[in-house]
Amino acid sequence: MSKPVAHYSASYRAGDLLFVSGQVGIADGSLVEGVQNQTLQALNNVQAVLGQSDLTLEHVVKCTVFMTDIDNFAVVNATYAEVFGDHRPSRSAVAVKALPLGALVEIEAIAHTSS
Repeated sequence: MSKPVAHYSASYRAGDLLFVSGQVGIADGSLVEGVQNQTLQALNNVQAVLGQSDLTLEHVVKCTVFMTDIDNFAVVNATYAEVFGDHRPSRSAVAVKALPLGALVEIEAIAHTSS
């Protein structure tokens, strides 16, 4: 997980919910290449933030996926489905003009913290 690049927290707990700020595909301080790799790394970064609160992807109830090109949806969706497996949280996927650091994909999540 990378340090936030602006003035925000990587996650914020409110009651039984943990809000995970948007994660891009940064590994070892650099953006990985390609939409599939960025999607996978962004999800790995979401998992790392969740792990700091002893949570996993199974706790996620909602994700929002931002893409700079909606034509990448099939690749993003396939990678997302592979990582989440049978767990299917609610999700929105939207195209945006640009993302921080020139990323192609950014993923934010909301997790329920109660068992």
